[in-house]
Amino acid sequence: QVQLVESGGGLVQTGGSLRLSCAASGRTFTTYTGWFRQAPGKEREFVATISRSGGSKWYADSVKGRFTISRDNAKNTMYLQMNSLKPEDTAVYYCAAKYSLGGLDAIDSYDYWGQGTQVTVSS
Repeated sequence: QVQLVESGGGLVQTGGSLRLSCAASGRTFTTYTGWFRQAPGKEREFVATISRSGGSKWYADSVKGRFTISRDNAKNTMYLQMNSLKPEDTAVYYCAAKYSLGGLDAIDSYDYWGQGTQVTVSS
C-alpha cells in the first residue's frame, strides 16, 4: 500500500504561481508518480509524471513550459511547481503512483491516488 497526501493548493491570480507537494508513505518503490487534475464538469486529465530516479519527466501539452515536476526521494515527496497560471488551470489536483512502466498518462494505469488539493486561478 502507498498513501499519498497532497498539499499546497489555494487561490491565486492569473499569472501567479503555486507549488504543490505530494508526500508518500508505505511501499514507496513505485516506478512513476504523477499529477492529474479534474475541473468541474470535466474528466480527470493527465498533467505530468516523473520516474522514481527523476530522470524521466512527461508533461501534458497544456502545461509544458509553465509547470515543472520534481521529487525528493529522501523526503518521499513529489512537487509540482506551477507558474504563469491561467483560469483554465483551475481544478482539483491529484497525485498518483504506479508500479507498471506503460501508460504514463493513463488514469487507469495508476495504482494509488491522493485525496486531491484545490487550485483556483482567478481572472
